[in-house]
Amino acid sequence: MEMLVPLSGMLLFLTMGLVLLQGKGAILIAGYNTLSAEEKAKYDEAALCKATGKLMLGITFSMALLFVGEFFQQDWLLIAGIILMIAIVIGGLIHMNTGNRCKIH
Repeated sequence: MEMLVPLSGMLLFLTMGLVLLQGKGAILIAGYNTLSAEEKAKYDEAALCKATGKLMLGITFSMALLFVGEFFQQDWLLIAGIILMIAIVIGGLIHMNTGNRCKIH
């Protein structure tokens, strides 16, 4: 029963990541859904969704490492999951916020 919450979180992240990878679900992206229509027109919504979906799937994978490490009491998996999650989040934010990758030129 104690594993239900982490598994539910991973399933939620996986589902959201897959929806975003299809170029849909922009309402799930914090900040984007609060922009005005004029500001939203400056962004390629499908590219933004796909980039966010990839980020979500990477976080899901690192959450799976954390879960497996906790389940099997393997500290090295926990450490690998934490390091991977931090690297994915920082790398993803830098990638998405530099080079105007999701802006329409």
